[in-house]
Amino acid sequence: MAKNAIVMDKLTKDFESVRALDNLSLEVPEGIVFGFLGPNGAGKTTTIRLMMGLLEPTSGHVEVLGYKAQNESHRVRAQAGALLEHCGIYEQMSAEDNLEFYGRAFRMPVAERRLRIQELLTHLGLWERRKDSAGSWSRGMKQKLALARALLHRPRLLLLDEPTAGLDVRAAVAIREDLESLAAHEHVTIFLTTHNMTDTERLCQQVAIIRDGSLVAHGTPHELQAMVGSPRVEITGRGFTKAAIELLSAHPNVDGVIRQNNHLAIDLVAGTDVAALVSCLVDAGVHVEEVRRGQPGMEEVFLALTGGKDD
Repeated sequence: MAKNAIVMDKLTKDFESVRALDNLSLEVPEGIVFGFLGPNGAGKTTTIRLMMGLLEPTSGHVEVLGYKAQNESHRVRAQAGALLEHCGIYEQMSAEDNLEFYGRAFRMPVAERRLRIQELLTHLGLWERRKDSAGSWSRGMKQKLALARALLHRPRLLLLDEPTAGLDVRAAVAIREDLESLAAHEHVTIFLTTHNMTDTERLCQQVAIIRDGSLVAHGTPHELQAMVGSPRVEITGRGFTKAAIELLSAHPNVDGVIRQNNHLAIDLVAGTDVAALVSCLVDAGVHVEEVRRGQPGMEEVFLALTGGKDD
């Protein structure tokens, strides 16, 4: 049986009159990428700070890598890497010197830390720029350096708070690809908070969604998609006339139809014969080019489970 990297038991945190977390109980297995989602102010960053022992819980407790975060935070931090709101990079220093500094702080032997610095910077595509001042780099490059800093001491757990926030599309994709590779080769559990649903769908084996400090859903992305939406079929073709759409919408096994140019997304009643629907469209004069079964995307799941748009 797989061990749990994180166990939260009725974890609660109050700030004066505000309850940031409310009896949160959650288990995160070792060796997976775990997505922790919620609107702004839902309690995601507070949860990470409690896990790192940077905050004291009002009640309940959290164990990280077998250690009680409240009493053994030094042991947690020795075996966990974190990339929080502030990346922890000294911009007046070179990339190499930044990692040298942190390697010494972790008391890594000289030969080991220099080999590890070269390994990480090479893997992240930064080795040729290692002598540059970090302050001269783009935000995406700084985020990669911060990721290298968090991984330097070979942690068993990586805590990432919005790692692609504020990055342009190219930089965000690069970070996501780096995380995919790290998850595969570094044998590290990744606990990820993000508003990027593409990151969630591509990276996460399990996802938890919270709102107002309380857990509202937990499961695989597929399980959450099945929870909030009907089965869906997506049809690409030509000739989606108004009459054809009306005919389809009136079908007793169709819950809804969304048209975008030459593409239809059709929500179905479970057990619907898709071939019969396609024949219905063909009879109405539609030229069907592609039919694909699907589920609601994670963005739809997030909105459904958190009650609408982000706060």
